Amino acid sequence: MKKLLYIGNKLSAHGLNKTTIETLGPLLEQEGYNIAYASSQKMLLFRLVDMLWAVICQRKADYVLIDTYSTSSFWYAFATGQLCRLFKIPYIPILHGGNLPNRLVRNPLFCQMLFGNAYQNVAPSPYLLEAFKNKGYTNLVFIPNILQIEDYPFKDRQVIQPKLLWVRAFASIYNPKMAVDVLRELQKKYDGASLCMVGPDKDGSLAITQEYAVEIGVKHITFTGKLSKKEWITLSEEYDVFINTTHFDNTPVSIMEAMALGMPIVSTSVGGIPFLLKDTEEALLTKDSDAHAMTEAVIRLVEDFELNKKIISNARAKARRWDWTIVKKEWGVLLK
Repeated sequence: MKKLLYIGNKLSAHGLNKTTIETLGPLLEQEGYNIAYASSQKMLLFRLVDMLWAVICQRKADYVLIDTYSTSSFWYAFATGQLCRLFKIPYIPILHGGNLPNRLVRNPLFCQMLFGNAYQNVAPSPYLLEAFKNKGYTNLVFIPNILQIEDYPFKDRQVIQPKLLWVRAFASIYNPKMAVDVLRELQKKYDGASLCMVGPDKDGSLAITQEYAVEIGVKHITFTGKLSKKEWITLSEEYDVFINTTHFDNTPVSIMEAMALGMPIVSTSVGGIPFLLKDTEEALLTKDSDAHAMTEAVIRLVEDFELNKKIISNARAKARRWDWTIVKKEWGVLLK
């Protein structure tokens, strides 16, 4: 039985959304892997210490999986990766951060030390795969993020209403105020247009967005806070269009889930989004921070049934390719 150590931010118990460590890890366990995890510590310093201690304690592991992001969590990956090198443990960064290409430019030496010495780097998107190849990395493998398609009931939306759903942590990089601007513009044309925003607060953006909605006088807006996956999937049946307003992104799982659910998507075309979604074929894409363009895209979906039907069908077909029954074979090859 292969022994793995999985390093990542395991923080759902503290009110944050589940990340890959809490979705991929249990699925790998079901396939027979023996996995230890770090870390669920909330405090940043304690989390880093816990991760490093886990590497020391699990130094006989066959592989160490490391969720790797582009912001402050990059340094967790760097530190644990260097300790793995010291103990000669093969480690595998799983690339998540939509801004990782900029990290490759800003910190080329540290990135070479982490990614260049990895057993393999797992890119869950063609966007990051291409970005790393362009910087000369060859120890790369593409394995997409996973869904369990049976968990996502498809709703056949014959009529699209301007009922918007936004699912993300409230953080400035995800630009939640833009969703409020889109609602305001929509309500000039559709008085009953509505918006539901789902997600925990990460940096104070929830309160800022709520205050902004009051300030500009929009109506029919709901803030749910954090919901479980099952809860927001059930809630999604009440809404017809999924919007994504982010400034930076890689391959957001919430978009993948919306595709599986049969929700047409309007998203900013940033980072890995245009690699994930084909404009006018699987979604409608707009420029970053362009609330007017996003509003016009929502109106197109509401008024053009054939376009809407094509987008929903193509997106659902792509989502099926991310089912665990398919993706687990690629993990099996990597961890053989």
